[in-house]
Amino acid sequence: MTNDIHLAFSHPSERSLVTAGEDPRDRISLRDHIAEVEIGAFQAERGTTQRICFNVVVEVTPFTGPLDDDVDRILSYDRVTEAIAHELAAERLNLLETLAEKVAERILLEPQALRTFVRIEKLDRGPGALGVEIVRSRRDLGARLQEVAQERPHPRVIYLSNPAIGSDSLKGWIDRLQASDVPAILCVGLPDVTLPHAGHKLAQRRIDLLGIEQNAWVLAGRDPRCKVVATRTELDWAMKNGQICVWAPSKMVLDAAHGASLPRGDATALAAWFGEQLTARELLIIGGEPPERATIPVRVTEVQDSAI
Repeated sequence: MTNDIHLAFSHPSERSLVTAGEDPRDRISLRDHIAEVEIGAFQAERGTTQRICFNVVVEVTPFTGPLDDDVDRILSYDRVTEAIAHELAAERLNLLETLAEKVAERILLEPQALRTFVRIEKLDRGPGALGVEIVRSRRDLGARLQEVAQERPHPRVIYLSNPAIGSDSLKGWIDRLQASDVPAILCVGLPDVTLPHAGHKLAQRRIDLLGIEQNAWVLAGRDPRCKVVATRTELDWAMKNGQICVWAPSKMVLDAAHGASLPRGDATALAAWFGEQLTARELLIIGGEPPERATIPVRVTEVQDSAI
């Protein structure tokens, strides 16, 4: 009995180990994450904030290939804290049980997540901590996973030609994008310089991608609000936090099974491919030609005519 009581009040990581079964699983954990929020069913808890503490463990599928120190190949800790922040900001709740369910659902949207333990405690309601702990797995959610997945952001992807990058209208475009509720990600093409020539297709592909990334930094240098971003994890964080990004394509393109098959110099086709990966709501091309094919809506405008 003593061991059972100890286990009941131990950190969720210990509970996870005891109930793991035979399948090997890796775990990430969040300990003693404290937020100050308004929550509670009692009248005394309305109109005031109190501290609540989160302890979370997520069991994930073990990664079998080389990690290569690559953040996109693991479940980032940021996804756990983002799940908490998202649900706290969504609405006022009466019950810790409801909050725990919502946090667990959002964590289990991540493809690596198999099972999660969520413990939430109120720290200011008495001499001790009052809380709940739940355990949820992907199979518990079923169709709900698809419903919550549809809540992911659908950004606007804006392709800027070199004349657009150099336009006096650039600051005004960025102002409007920043004021919008729709996440925005900027794409660019090759710079107006001669790049080295390689005799091998894949080597040339890398050179071209690096040329595009140099051009991305040129754009970032023109307006510091534009942050150059390479990984899907960073892109997701930026979209959720209202940051305007300039896409550095090398990593996503070279990691994708079919990303390197686009013709050389076809930058708008690359932007369309990128938009498809993010299920973008549209691709706006400023000063460029439309791609031959795209599965997302495409709009083309001249540099002097664009108001974004």
